[in-house]
Amino acid sequence: MTDVLIVGAGPAGLTAALYAARAGKTVKILDAEGIGGQIAKSPLVENYPGIAKMSGMSFADNLYEQVSALGVEFELAAALRIEKGENGSHIVVTDDGNFEARAVILATGVKHRLLNIPGEEEFQGHGISFCALCDGAFFKGRPVAVIGGGNTAITDALYLSALASEVTILHRRDEFRADENLMERAKSIPNIFWLPNVNIEEFQGSGNLTQIRYTDKLDGSEKILKTDAAFIAIGQVPNNLAFADLTDLDAEGYFASDEGGATKSEGIFVAGDCRKKNVRQLTTAIADGSNAAVAAWKYIDSKFH
Repeated sequence: MTDVLIVGAGPAGLTAALYAARAGKTVKILDAEGIGGQIAKSPLVENYPGIAKMSGMSFADNLYEQVSALGVEFELAAALRIEKGENGSHIVVTDDGNFEARAVILATGVKHRLLNIPGEEEFQGHGISFCALCDGAFFKGRPVAVIGGGNTAITDALYLSALASEVTILHRRDEFRADENLMERAKSIPNIFWLPNVNIEEFQGSGNLTQIRYTDKLDGSEKILKTDAAFIAIGQVPNNLAFADLTDLDAEGYFASDEGGATKSEGIFVAGDCRKKNVRQLTTAIADGSNAAVAAWKYIDSKFH
């Protein structure tokens, strides 16, 4: 039996593993997607205190090596549900067997929000992408589009502007939600173009994406943007439904918990972007992971010793 089992290997899960292992607990992490979570796909991180610039992948790799050196075990498996074990333990049922633990930390993260329009599913992997870092190089010297108005969208546009012939940003609102410094940098780059106040209606092409059909919200006219790729960055939704019977969810599906990550189920804690909170950043994910780990090992010490 493991002391602390963590579902999710993003920054919150890895930080929780670090703190739990340093407290002398045995720790296992489950994740079907590998190490790093969303941050591993970020080409550039500039808002982490003490480090001016780093890639998300570099950060994730360093944290993985740090926790591995403490004996933390990793399993490439998808958690399906949690059942009660004997004597207060928990059984995490996965697609690759069952794992028993005294405490469970759910750091399940979030997944990409979809537009849910024609062509979106058809062209995923054929011009539609959710990861500029992963797929941007495939479109070097070609026109691409970025859909969204937040920090992720503008960061993607900045990264792609060094690769693509041109980058067009489409956003459904007039105002953008990205940080001012990111907006200033993007507006200074000559091959970044802006299409605010649009509704995207359809992705079109034959085999691969070739154009985006959209409506201009100001005059109602329908228009076409020729592009070889569309990078969608319109937000995320939490991966929490499998555990809704054990935890309370808010209207958007995020876990409800106290600041320590405790839930209504004894011995089950939550951490990271999957948790209801005001700010979802790398720094807050790390804080959540440390809080949940401390709460988990204190619970274990009081319950099982």
